[in-house]
Amino acid sequence: MPEPLRIAYTVEQCWHPVPGGTAIATLEVARRLVERTDVELVGVAGRHRRDPDRPFTPPAGTRRLPLARPWLYETWNRFEWPGVERATGAIDVCHSTTVIPAATAAPHVVTVHDVAFLDTPERFTAHGVRVMRRGLARCRSADLVLCPSRSTIDGLATQGFDRDRLRLVPWGVEATVITDGDRARIARRYDLPSEFVLFVGTIEPRKNLGALAEAVARVGLPLVAAGAAGWGDTGPSTGDVRFLGFVDADDLPTLYSLATVFAYPSLAEGFGLPVAEAMAHGTAVVTSRGTSTEEVAGGAAVLVEPTDVASIADGVREAMDRSDQLVALGSARAAELTWDATVDATVAAYREVAA
Repeated sequence: MPEPLRIAYTVEQCWHPVPGGTAIATLEVARRLVERTDVELVGVAGRHRRDPDRPFTPPAGTRRLPLARPWLYETWNRFEWPGVERATGAIDVCHSTTVIPAATAAPHVVTVHDVAFLDTPERFTAHGVRVMRRGLARCRSADLVLCPSRSTIDGLATQGFDRDRLRLVPWGVEATVITDGDRARIARRYDLPSEFVLFVGTIEPRKNLGALAEAVARVGLPLVAAGAAGWGDTGPSTGDVRFLGFVDADDLPTLYSLATVFAYPSLAEGFGLPVAEAMAHGTAVVTSRGTSTEEVAGGAAVLVEPTDVASIADGVREAMDRSDQLVALGSARAAELTWDATVDATVAAYREVAA
């Protein structure tokens, strides 16, 4: 067996005000990496007074650099300082898990989840776009760039990235066994209606929640939205919309299973983890045509034009009519997406750059 590789692994996004799906995926991979014998994982973050909230707590002890965010991101982008080795000691590979790469002297793997901030900067904060643009420019010098979807690979290639340095590493999903007792408990906890359309995700402009709410109102069902508040004026102005706020990860599988339809007409995603999660837990899915979520769905969802309210409404109706078929197709598709495969591909990238 080859010697274990010592990996510096950035987890700073766990302390973001809204960590989102990228933090969830980063932690799912980290939890499996720490169980392997061919890798020694060392988490790296900036200076913080407290640990992140429980769902986003890294699985192993995290070494701290001397700066707090946003200064950490600024000094990484402007000065390539401080290097992660200051906190970790000698490493074989640095894995930066967001588009803002760490500073390091080691072979470098970077994960870029999407480039939506370039395509539609108006859907992000001006500060966020500025920082991510600078970070993306620095990603060009990484040894390898990992992407969760072909959509992201194509976006980076359009920006001039060499396809030979881009690696497809899709995210995974893990199905949870759900009992009738679980369903009764979650229905009571969140006061759920007997039939509803579900949305799961951060509440921000690119999630397209306003158009979804209008479409669901046309169908005549309530919309249940589960997710932390992000930013921007995205409050729906029509329909019966019930906001649950952030829902604990332990409750999400049952919430998915209770929904009549899961609808995710996002305008842009790097992957679209909720689509895979809904399919894994037996719910018919509606999602956007022409985005990475179509790729994730793999033919197991109703595809709609996300900017067309009538198309979304028709898609929800179709999903209700084809529910049994879509549930079967979705379960089969979700079984193809495993975190073990994600981790294997990630470690292969580490081996490649460390060779």
